[in-house]
Amino acid sequence: MDPEHARALLAAERERIEMALAQRRHRDTGEPAEDDAASLATDLYQDEFDEGQADDLRGQLAAVERAEARHAAGTYGLSIESGKPIPDERLEAIPFAERTVEEEAN
Repeated sequence: MDPEHARALLAAERERIEMALAQRRHRDTGEPAEDDAASLATDLYQDEFDEGQADDLRGQLAAVERAEARHAAGTYGLSIESGKPIPDERLEAIPFAERTVEEEAN
C-alpha cells in the first residue's frame, strides 16, 4: 500500500475514533437521575453500555497508535505475528489491522 494513502487512512480512523469518544463524553446531561427504580435502572444500563463502547473505542485508538508506530518504522502492512503482508483490501477496511485474516481466525 502506498505510504501516503496508509497515513491518510490511519489519520481518518484516528479522527473517527476520537470524535466518537468525544460524543460519549458529552452524553451526560449532569441532571440527577429520576427517583423511580425503572429510571435508575435505565440510566445505570445506559451508563454501563456507554462505558463499554468507550472501552472498545479506546482499544481501537490504541491499535491505531500501534499502526502509526509500525508505519513510522516501515513495517505497516505486515503481520505482527508472521511478518506476512496484510492484503491492501483488509487494510482499507481495517487500517489498524495487525494480522492477516487467516491469523486472526486462529
